[in-house]
Amino acid sequence: MPTYTEEISVAGDKLKSTLKGILREGTVRRIVVKNSSGRTLLDVPLAAGVVGAVLLPFWAAIGSIAALAADFRIVVEREVSGPPAPL
Repeated sequence: MPTYTEEISVAGDKLKSTLKGILREGTVRRIVVKNSSGRTLLDVPLAAGVVGAVLLPFWAAIGSIAALAADFRIVVEREVSGPPAPL
């Protein structure tokens, strides 16, 4: 299935709530969290339907890295829904 990526800038205190909102959308295939200098802190591939206890280590890691810096960039890889765009 085709995918596309988007990048979101977020403050450290909003990191967890922003990620929760992104995961609720359901079309997310992968999440990469980077610090303000572009270094990758967390790279998590997600399978469709991943919920509950499977994400506990993910949330623990998010809580730990949120204390490291004030600004983060979240790179979200999503599945393209609907028919493909014409060329």
